[in-house]
Amino acid sequence: MDAETVIKCDVIILGAGAAGLFCGIEAGKRGRKVILLEHNSRPGKKILISGGGRCNFTNLGASPAHYLSDNPSFCISALKRYPPQTFIKQMEKWGIPYHEKKLGQLFCDRSSDDLLECLLHEVRQYGVEILTEVHPTRVVKEDNLYITKTDKGLFHSSSLVLATGGLSLPKSGASDLGYKIAAELGHTLIPPRPALVPLLWGAEDSARFDGMAGVSLEVKAQVGKTIFRENLLFTHKGLSGPAILQISSYWKEGEPLWINFCPEYPMGDWLIEQKQRKPSLELKTLLNQHLPERLARRWCEVYHSSKPLGDCKDKQLRSLGETLNRWKFIPAGTEGFVRAEVTRGGLNTREFSSKTMESQCSRGVYAIGEILDVTGWLGGYNFQWAWSSGWAAGNAL
Repeated sequence: MDAETVIKCDVIILGAGAAGLFCGIEAGKRGRKVILLEHNSRPGKKILISGGGRCNFTNLGASPAHYLSDNPSFCISALKRYPPQTFIKQMEKWGIPYHEKKLGQLFCDRSSDDLLECLLHEVRQYGVEILTEVHPTRVVKEDNLYITKTDKGLFHSSSLVLATGGLSLPKSGASDLGYKIAAELGHTLIPPRPALVPLLWGAEDSARFDGMAGVSLEVKAQVGKTIFRENLLFTHKGLSGPAILQISSYWKEGEPLWINFCPEYPMGDWLIEQKQRKPSLELKTLLNQHLPERLARRWCEVYHSSKPLGDCKDKQLRSLGETLNRWKFIPAGTEGFVRAEVTRGGLNTREFSSKTMESQCSRGVYAIGEILDVTGWLGGYNFQWAWSSGWAAGNAL
């Protein structure tokens, strides 16, 4: 093809990721002539790198409560009509072995390649065409047609699907192209920001916890009334791990978040009780019963010198315990889109049908997946949104 080539079809889908592929399959089943345009050298790049190469493809408990949006009710219809159990049945039909890791998270047993190959097989089966290394530049509407201008020619279609994703993980090809095209078609944007992303130390905490990288433990992380109990990981730059990634989607710049390093115990009472029982025991040795050794030692260096419990005042022990149960952390920021697993924000869902994903500004335009202002928790929820929203649009095209 060259820049003067004109190709006509029923549906152009921009983006051959999880949502775009699944939408194309569903539309192809209905006899629509579909072309997916992908700017990467191969489709499904984010599928391949997700879940450590095993793709956390859904979550058994996925429900609207697990998604964030400026319009929280938007995701209800698609998730209800295409729930996780339906996609699981599809996986079983394809013969892809899978397992539950924890908290309802389902992963491919062998490799993400199993899932991608089955998606591509279905694409071929229903006559859907994928063109890679095609770079759209603009979409214009003329009469009832959408003309997608690319470096490989013009594509004329009666329907256009935006499945270009958000800004997270630029190494997978993320860009703001979809946002720009949607804006030219009359849509507004909920400002995008990194989500499911590690948080950075401020200068004071960076000095306090220098050398702690690699230390991990189960905590409760809290912002406002939102709490996640999962593992936390100290890094060279700040804090990460599932608890931090989850809470990062709720955190706003300048706000404090609270970490409970010992969620099983009211530590102030426990420390005083242990003082009465074992007055000769060193404080750092006692803390090591609940904290990794390196962290117990550092906690004493920062907040209370280690000495026999009998030499510690009850007031000091109670204060130390309260700090362990409710440690205030004000991040300096996040590690940005380069480390974010998803994008929070996106196209304003109030401008789309929650049943069909069709634009209410431009008939014949649809948006699915991460480009929309729908952000799932860590643990397979965002892939489920890709399947559910792709299915909804594919069955409406």
